Amino acid sequence: METQKSSEVQFIGRVVSACRVRVRWLRLLLSRCDTIRLLVLGYLSYVLIGWGVLCLPVAHQVDGLHWLDHLFIAASAVSTTGLGTISTSDSYSWFGEFVVMLLIQFGGLGYMTISSFTVLAVAGELSPLRNRVSQATLTLPQGFPLRRFLRVIFWFTLAIEGLGAAALYPSFAAHGASQPIWQALFHSVSAFCTAGFGLFNNSLEDYRDDVWMNVVVTVLSYLGAIGFIVLHDVWMSVRHRKPHITMTSKVILWSTFWISAVGTMLFALDEPTVQPLPAFQRWMASLFQVMSASTTVGFNSIPIAPLSASSLFLLTVVMVIGASPSGTGGGLKTTTFSALWAEMVSVLCRRDVTTFLGKAIPKVRMRAAVANIMFYSLTLAAGIYALALVEPTPLPDQMFECASALGTVGLSRGITGSLSMAGKCIIIALMFIGRVGPVVLGMAFFGPPKESSHRSEEDVAI
Repeated sequence: METQKSSEVQFIGRVVSACRVRVRWLRLLLSRCDTIRLLVLGYLSYVLIGWGVLCLPVAHQVDGLHWLDHLFIAASAVSTTGLGTISTSDSYSWFGEFVVMLLIQFGGLGYMTISSFTVLAVAGELSPLRNRVSQATLTLPQGFPLRRFLRVIFWFTLAIEGLGAAALYPSFAAHGASQPIWQALFHSVSAFCTAGFGLFNNSLEDYRDDVWMNVVVTVLSYLGAIGFIVLHDVWMSVRHRKPHITMTSKVILWSTFWISAVGTMLFALDEPTVQPLPAFQRWMASLFQVMSASTTVGFNSIPIAPLSASSLFLLTVVMVIGASPSGTGGGLKTTTFSALWAEMVSVLCRRDVTTFLGKAIPKVRMRAAVANIMFYSLTLAAGIYALALVEPTPLPDQMFECASALGTVGLSRGITGSLSMAGKCIIIALMFIGRVGPVVLGMAFFGPPKESSHRSEEDVAI
């Protein structure tokens, strides 16, 4: 008996020793891995883990769900898109809905944000590897304080989502929604993370005339979309630690305001489906729909399929521009759009330096903006072409679906549920690329940065 126990102890010791060796080997491998590739692998691991959990029978409310639908929902939740080939409330149990909410939370806050905050709370310091990946995940400007920023993200998220759930509860209770507390919490997380996932099959169409619901969801979505850089700057200004907000925050607030204002005006004046509504409800519905596209939250208070071609094009442009860096939304980002706008104005005004709001924009940021919009456009064009090859639906519907997927928005004209397996895979790929960022994914494939040798310049006609 003692011999048997001794052999078992030795076996366990060998297993533990082997595991330690594997962990050291994995840490060494990750420390030598490029930061961009770690970022891509991190989001991919979230999708795969979520997919595995959603495939468990305990997560299902009905039988016969396809594995690809679970993968689609996992990718949509991590990318905070909100597109779905199946109904979240009809297909998943409470446990499945809870898993979807966790995937939204982790995807919205960004890879390694929550774990890095936990490490800071316990150890007080971040490893060089975790520091690098966190900086890349949050796309912070140079010199931004990472440790303080992570704490701001965690506590602001907790406070905003908690207050949002408390504010949403009266509306759900008044409309007789089942489990109003759970509905309020789920939709608060989904709104702040700009995910657009809801527990109603028609999104928020039943709450179109509920002013309180519209206001709360709009505020939550804008807070998530403008990003934690703005929230951090405003908080520091309120506490008198900084006399002015940063240039990044000024650009974000300027572009967000004008995109929302101009978009709302055009939508309210042009869209036929909102014309019969009373004036206040027409403008409220218009603001909500433009806000939904701009913040990439993806909720809709009016049906999307009957919208006119001009309104669909307007929403597509707004979706492509998207939200802001270091936030929970997707798209090209408002800062990229603002940088290109500033470049256009500077060329038209014949300035030698690109300026915005009286400040010169560094050339490295302009290069990044040009590369971002070029790669984004190519990815969107490739996605539309691929979807057109495998789906018989009208091209405008496919273009809107691809723009929504790549922008991680979640608005659809109703073709998501009828996609073929190939079509679902294309949309999954677009949603994942939209969450990671087309340029980031491209850099991951092209490998680490290479030193460029000096080359002679030659003029090119533009």
